[in-house]
Amino acid sequence: MKAAIIGGGVIGGGWVARFLLNGWDVDVFDPAPGATAAVGEVLDGARRSLPMLYDRNLPPEGRLRFVPTLQDAAEDADWVQESVPERLDLKHEVLGEISALAPGHAVIGSSTSGFKPSELTAQGARAIVAHPFNPVYLLPLVELVGPDTTRAAALLREIGMYPLEIATEIDAHIADRLLEAVWREALWLVKDGVATTAQIDEAIRMGFGLRWAQMGLFETYRIAGGPAGMAHFLAQFGPALKWPWTKLMDVPDLDEDLIARIAAQSDAQSGHIPLRALERKRDEALVSILRGLRRRDQGAGEVIAAHEATLPAPDRRTTVNRFVPVTWTDWNGHMNEGRYGQVFSDAADGLLAACGAMPDAGDGWSFFTVETTIRYRAETHAGDAITVETEVREAMGKKLRLTHVMRRGDDVLAECDQLLLHVDMDSRRASVMPETMATALQNGATTTG
Repeated sequence: MKAAIIGGGVIGGGWVARFLLNGWDVDVFDPAPGATAAVGEVLDGARRSLPMLYDRNLPPEGRLRFVPTLQDAAEDADWVQESVPERLDLKHEVLGEISALAPGHAVIGSSTSGFKPSELTAQGARAIVAHPFNPVYLLPLVELVGPDTTRAAALLREIGMYPLEIATEIDAHIADRLLEAVWREALWLVKDGVATTAQIDEAIRMGFGLRWAQMGLFETYRIAGGPAGMAHFLAQFGPALKWPWTKLMDVPDLDEDLIARIAAQSDAQSGHIPLRALERKRDEALVSILRGLRRRDQGAGEVIAAHEATLPAPDRRTTVNRFVPVTWTDWNGHMNEGRYGQVFSDAADGLLAACGAMPDAGDGWSFFTVETTIRYRAETHAGDAITVETEVREAMGKKLRLTHVMRRGDDVLAECDQLLLHVDMDSRRASVMPETMATALQNGATTTG
């Protein structure tokens, strides 16, 4: 599969990373000076952070080319994503050229945050709105607006994104309209001297922002309504909507004084942090939040889990193939020893699954680990690509003995000897495993247990 990315700015670079790291070939067209370097910087961040979301390895990275013409990019493309500046005349010109050059089967998406599909196609171009959120390589949401978004949605799910198909076109779609309301109110709070930029950010990130990440707005308020639910919440707090709290219908004049005040406060808040360091700080925090949501099967975590289920499962030999997430490192900057135990536990599970000997709930049997010996050979850091090879030393009677070797490339990072016992879950005592299971574990064949 091939994606063509037209425009290599922050959003375009994010699209490059999302497609490329999910195995697509990507052609980039952007005649602006420095576009290649800019995309490269975005890719550096994505290559470090995106694989950390998963407990399996992503597909092999696709081929990346920077091409001299839009025609070179669009030909043979399965997806063409336009990410040029928000000028309707420019989008008409670019989307018109893309429509003439791209194959008939290609999805043509626009990253526009405000224009409607009818505006984009008013001069004959074919395109849908495919509006992502920064950083595109980590945040799954893509707002799809257009007459037929079914195929686009399916392709986006394959690269781990969450397509939100919107049936009715409207200026700024859904998410940006909500953000605009909060942004407008925040500008008034600064202009009126009520709050600083830092105080507003703290109000969001220390409070309702955390709730929104897991259950959005309406479900949050449903809980606030208590046992009586949303009806009680609206009856209790609905009248306050008519009180003169908000200035949502007014726009503050962004004069030189207000712009200077906001810029000065923003510089005091985080101007001392270089941009790339700030992006890395953001990405590492997003990885931690998203992995936490995944463990609870909440919000964007559900999207990651669903995407991971489509990635290649471990086999009998290479039982772990993944990247080390930043959440696994300690104050020394390397992987905590407890995580080595998790890696080798995952390796044992991978072997059992590959051999058809992984129990399901209610099967009446399981394997319990009773002894583990780990030898640490080298430091392991966040972002390291690691593999584990597992050998079955004994699979007979009640005992399953495994040896695991964890590597980063050719470097051995750790070794583990593990003894597991086959357990009858009714008696909670060790029991002899079925002969077919023992044979499967010895030979790598599949068994039903």
